[in-house]
Amino acid sequence: MAVWPDAATVDLLSSLPRPALPGVRWTRPDQWHVTVRFLGDAEPGAVASRLGSALPAGPPVRAEMGPARARLGRGVLQAPVAGLEDLAGAVVEATADLGQPPRPGPFHGHLTLARARRPEDLRPLVGRPASSSWPVPEVTLVSSATGRTGSRYEVVGRWALGVAGS
Repeated sequence: MAVWPDAATVDLLSSLPRPALPGVRWTRPDQWHVTVRFLGDAEPGAVASRLGSALPAGPPVRAEMGPARARLGRGVLQAPVAGLEDLAGAVVEATADLGQPPRPGPFHGHLTLARARRPEDLRPLVGRPASSSWPVPEVTLVSSATGRTGSRYEVVGRWALGVAGS
């Protein structure tokens, strides 16, 4: 399950320096999303039947990104994203017995910007601070396929947010 940044956030992230460095692979704009729940091979129909009434109604969900930071020891450069904690909790609660078991602990939203082949200090790649905020109109069920240049994502289901029973 994922949410996607708006066009302004994609433009902002696209404008950041992305130096070519050995062993570092930058993610592409079509890969930028925030995973709110990793389900693995869950049946899309089962997920759909659970989410319709489980998602939060009321005020729009708002994502708050930034600034980017490096996760040391894993070789991952990411931008933290806050504001999705309640949404992630609702998705986990509705789908807890589907697919891969939910990850333990609190939700930490992020957009992955780069990965290093070997764990290394990516702090020098952070560059200028980048922060953004956007409304989240929907949560999506995403299928992924991993390849040499990174993952490819296909949206296989959409649920509107802020509307009761969507």
